[in-house]
Amino acid sequence: MKVLVTGGSGFVGKRLQLIKPDWVYLSSSDVDLLSYDDCLATFKKIKPDAVIHLAARVGGIKDNAEKPAEFFYQNIMMNTNVVHACYKAGIKRLLASLSTCAFPNVVDHYPFSEGNICDGPPAETNGAYGYSKRALYVHILSYRKQYGLDYSCFCPSNLYGPDDHFDPQKSHFIPATIKKLHEADTNGTVEIWGTGKPLRQALFVDDLCKALPLLLEKHHSDIPIIVAPDLQNSISEIVTICKDIMGKDVSLDFNGNLDGQYRKDGSNDRFKELFPEFKFTPLEEGLRKTYEWYKERILIF
Repeated sequence: MKVLVTGGSGFVGKRLQLIKPDWVYLSSSDVDLLSYDDCLATFKKIKPDAVIHLAARVGGIKDNAEKPAEFFYQNIMMNTNVVHACYKAGIKRLLASLSTCAFPNVVDHYPFSEGNICDGPPAETNGAYGYSKRALYVHILSYRKQYGLDYSCFCPSNLYGPDDHFDPQKSHFIPATIKKLHEADTNGTVEIWGTGKPLRQALFVDDLCKALPLLLEKHHSDIPIIVAPDLQNSISEIVTICKDIMGKDVSLDFNGNLDGQYRKDGSNDRFKELFPEFKFTPLEEGLRKTYEWYKERILIF
């Protein structure tokens, strides 16, 4: 099977290439996904049997809060163009990435399940991004119903790991924290956004990359299957683990700003039903691997 991957130079795309080097990876230098004509022409030229759609405008809570228009426009256009171009190019199989950010800010019970995705509005702090991903889900459902296409989607929880973006102004909290801690002076103080109380399921990026070929092969339903580890931790717990792994003797100052959604843990029961032997990387192990990668990267550059 000839598989094409959008977002090939992104966080997940880079790591996926280590597992599936024979797949075709597209970056923004290869195709402008904001242009439908460019997208369609590229798909027709490559003629893949399947597309895995990973490309997205992503960022941390601060970036989402400050630039909601950019997050909505760029994601809604990329998603719309990719799905429709796949249909017009005759591509029968599409696997698209949503996000647990598409789920409601608050649900009646936790962990939430796939059926809760439209039960309420996403968290305000990343509402534009969340709605764009929810629209992608509706788009895929529509094309499945009208055209009988094998299009499906999955929802990863909070990703972290090697090849992530470590810009403290734009990145997610784990890479931002690693960078801050690495650069902190001994006995100094490191400022962390929020109160540290919100809970997160931290998914090691290589686990998602190992899951993608499995999902492509076996996930053919209309369910927006959640890919997430069993456990969740508070942000303060995750930051403390990072601090211990890195051996940093510093104080942590949670500034209370932009705390974000309190919890958004999703059930991985359906994922485990499909793949009962799948093993998720323990958080401490994944954070250690991430920091080792980051240290090597710092030495190179």
